[in-house]
Amino acid sequence: MGHGGNNVVPNVHFRKVNGMQAGRKNRVMKRTWLDQAGRKKRRSNNRKAKAAKLFPRPAAGLLRPVVHPPTQRYNMKLRLGKGFTLDELKEAKIPRKFAKTIGIAVDHRRRNRCAESLQSNVERLKLYMSKLLLFPKKSGTKSVKKGDTPRSELKDVAQNTLKEIIPVPKPSTDIEARAITADEKDKSAYKALKKARTNKHFLGAKMKKEKAAAAKDA
Repeated sequence: MGHGGNNVVPNVHFRKVNGMQAGRKNRVMKRTWLDQAGRKKRRSNNRKAKAAKLFPRPAAGLLRPVVHPPTQRYNMKLRLGKGFTLDELKEAKIPRKFAKTIGIAVDHRRRNRCAESLQSNVERLKLYMSKLLLFPKKSGTKSVKKGDTPRSELKDVAQNTLKEIIPVPKPSTDIEARAITADEKDKSAYKALKKARTNKHFLGAKMKKEKAAAAKDA
């Protein structure tokens, strides 16, 4: 079979086989995963063993606050933070040293930037405290301290096995459809932004002019 023109003689190298390249070029699409079921069972057993070790405490560990992630890309979402702020604990009337002993994470470096986040985490703490059962440290009657849950309420207590102890709320992002009002039709977002940009641009000259006029009158 001939080739038109004075071209390079075809000499392609079709010798690379999946899984034989080195490093990041290695194609893993044909790699087997025969231990998937075994690993699934092992993870399940590990979770059960961890929960049994922590009983009667929650399997998830410490209670953590709900925070907004940083940057504009993620700040509309909610996730668990490192620990509650000192202001949140103060608002919920929980001493900071006592909080660590009853499974509440404390982060002295975090700050509350708005009242909404402060209030939501205070409500989270209050809900936790309303469901909290405190076991006496020892079995004797002398070991029962003030604030401990009566022994009659501690029989057949179920362990909290949820991933977040108190689930993270999922705010709805759905916007209900409505008719556009006449006031909204008259307004122009472009004109408002243009006016603000112009005012900012001429602010210095305007202040200089006003200062000169005030000096002239004086």
